Formats: sequence, C-alpha cells, structure tokens
Amino acid sequence: MQARQLGRNGPRVSALGLGCMGMSDFYGGRDEAEAIATIHHALDIGVNFLDTSDIYGPFTNEELVGRAIAGRRDDVFLATKFGIVRDAHDPLKRGWDSRPEYVRTAIEGSLQRLGVATIDLYFQHRVDPNVPIEDTVGALADLVRAGKVRYIGLSEASAATLERAHAVHPVTALQTEYSLWTRNPEIEVLQACRDIGAAFVAFSPLARGFLTGTLRDVSTFGERDIRRSMPRFEPVNYAANLKLLDGMADIAGSLQCSLSQLALAWLLAKAPHIIPIPGTRSLAHLQDDLGGAEVTLDAATMQRLEALINPRTVVGARYDAAAQAGVDTEEF
Repeated sequence: MQARQLGRNGPRVSALGLGCMGMSDFYGGRDEAEAIATIHHALDIGVNFLDTSDIYGPFTNEELVGRAIAGRRDDVFLATKFGIVRDAHDPLKRGWDSRPEYVRTAIEGSLQRLGVATIDLYFQHRVDPNVPIEDTVGALADLVRAGKVRYIGLSEASAATLERAHAVHPVTALQTEYSLWTRNPEIEVLQACRDIGAAFVAFSPLARGFLTGTLRDVSTFGERDIRRSMPRFEPVNYAANLKLLDGMADIAGSLQCSLSQLALAWLLAKAPHIIPIPGTRSLAHLQDDLGGAEVTLDAATMQRLEALINPRTVVGARYDAAAQAGVDTEEF
C-alpha cells in the first residue's frame, strides 16, 4: 500500500484508510467475524489508518475495533471522534457537546473501549455551535500534553473554523465527505488545509454506495439505514442519479477497473494531501477498493469524470435539514 503524509508534521500513513462505521451501525446488517477479518486483512497488507467514533453504535464500533487490534497496536494509526451525542430513544436524533469537561470525559471512554493508552488522531466529530472552537481545541491540546492524544482533527468544519482552531493548537487533519458527487470541500476547505499544512481525510468517498454501481434499489434500505433520510437517495432523485453512472462505467471499462476503483483513483489524483477512507465490512469489497490506488488517471479523464458527476448534475441535497444543522461547511 502506498503511503501519504498526514499533515505537514504528522506521520506517513496508508494512502487509503479504512472507515469502520458500517461494521456496527447506520447501514444495516452486521457480521462481527467478517468485520474483524476485514480489519486484520487491511493491517496485513499495509492499510494502517483505521477510523471509528464513539457515536457508531453508539460505542460498539470502538469496542469492535479494540478487539480487532488487540495485540497489534504498533500496526495501527488509530483515529476516533467525539462530540455527537445520540438520543437514547431515537437513534437518528442527535445533539452536540464539545465543552472542555465533555472532551475530558469522552476521551477516557474511547481509550477504555479501544483498549489503548493513546489515540493517534482525535477528531471533533461536529463543530458545537454553543462552544467556542478555541475552548474545545484548548481541551484537546491538554490531552496532547497529557499523552492521551498524539494529533487533533476536525470534522465537517469550515475553513474559518479550521483557521481559528489551528491558531490555538496545530490541526493535523480535517475530515469531511468528499467524492465525485459531494464536492463541497472544493469551495474553501481543501485550500485551507493546504494553507495550514493539514491532511484532508475524505469520508464516504464512494458516496455511501452510489459510486460502486451495485446499489440499484433504495427500497431495500432497512429502518435504521441512515440513507433513508438523505434526499439524494429518495427514489425519484436516486433514479435520476443512477443515469450518471453510465458514462462513468464507460470510463471504468476503458481503464479495466471497477467503478469503486475509479472513484477512489479520482480522489487520490486530486491532491497529495487527500486521504480517502472507504468504509466496508467485507473482505471482497476491501480488496476491490484497494485497487483504486493502482489506477492512474490523466487530466482528460479527470475532466470527463468531473463533467459527468458534479453539483449541477446530482439531484437532491446531501443531508436533510436536521443533519445539515450539524455541518459547519459551505454547501453547493
């Protein structure tokens, strides 16, 4: 596996990471044995960047990752997150808490569930509108000084918030959804990351399954599937979006790669500070995804892809109003 620099002063990590969220939550269907086997295989072949969060489950995904990496701590660059609080009665309802006292409590829970003494990269999962980012980052800086965290990051934060945070303590990475069909980071955030020397971690780089080309029928989503609340996956919108894949499939065919590999190759080619973290709980899907690092795209192919799938051609908003309330970034 190729490696990329995680920020100006961070370590080198695998160019593709592994998002672990779907192993426990949000997309329905769980097989812990296969999930752990997938993590083990990723580590065996050099994918060392694992991404989880205390909200996934909640808590159960950190526990699963902790069991998977037991005895293999030196093989892992471990990222987790704090700051989203789920409603005990409605799993799709959530709030935010980034008060310094909550940060200090949250880290202890994550360390215990993951079975580690230090988190490599600790993200604020969403910007808390009720807490100045300077206060939250100050608490994170205390965790770095205490040896409980090595590097800090933000998620779904704007360029302005990133700059304010970085003035308090170096921000090593910013994580936001980014793929051919979600291009919001191109407004300001990608450049802001370059300016301060932070890595950009792209979550949902396969558009929550859309860019794999295998998700054809959204009526099969279970009650707890997060995509049921996303406008782009509403049946009428999704039917329109599926038509965008025809041209992409032609390009993939000419390159003899899968749609997933093409989507990941596009991200890797966009900039060297971008690290995609495709999520899967399947060994077969992991193996396919990793082939994206071997696909080379020329400028003409990049332009063709971007003309096919972009904010003008995708139908439907990224999030519904409730989820959008937790996003600090600008949206197309």
